[in-house]
Amino acid sequence: MPKQKTSKTAAKRFRRTATGKFKFTKAGSGHLNASKSTKRKRRLRSGDTLAKCEQKRIEKMI
Repeated sequence: MPKQKTSKTAAKRFRRTATGKFKFTKAGSGHLNASKSTKRKRRLRSGDTLAKCEQKRIEKMI
């Protein structure tokens, strides 16, 4: 049986941590930032980890 191809879109968006979780950058900080509050932009800067329920789906893609 052939191997499953890597989803390049998922590979670019998610990185695996040493403990096996997936980390990603939050959306919404690319443009139109003048109207957003400083607090909102600061929270967008920090990355986030993927929810456990979504993890199996992303593992298949990568």
